[in-house]
Amino acid sequence: MKKLIGYSPVVALAALVAGCVAPMGPVGGVVGSIYTDVSGPVLATSHSSSSKMGEASSQGILGFATGDSSIKTAAANGGITKIQHVDYHTKAVLGVWAKTTVIVYGE
Repeated sequence: MKKLIGYSPVVALAALVAGCVAPMGPVGGVVGSIYTDVSGPVLATSHSSSSKMGEASSQGILGFATGDSSIKTAAANGGITKIQHVDYHTKAVLGVWAKTTVIVYGE
């Protein structure tokens, strides 16, 4: 029992350092423990025209996350009905603050 009580602060510290707000790129992606700023592709289609662009974001701070960074919302925000390709951008600092943006291109 003493060992269990002794390890409790270590487990709590590990959970705190890991952070409750982690970047959640649509395809995983690279995550830095101190700072993350990555972009990447999500999908591409056979549509060849991309005259419009739409974005949707979600973010979190100190364990509370909010927003809608779905492809559907990004397409609606840009007035897009035919998607050409989708990218994402994730930024995070110390597991305390994180933001993911999905960018949809199409017509």
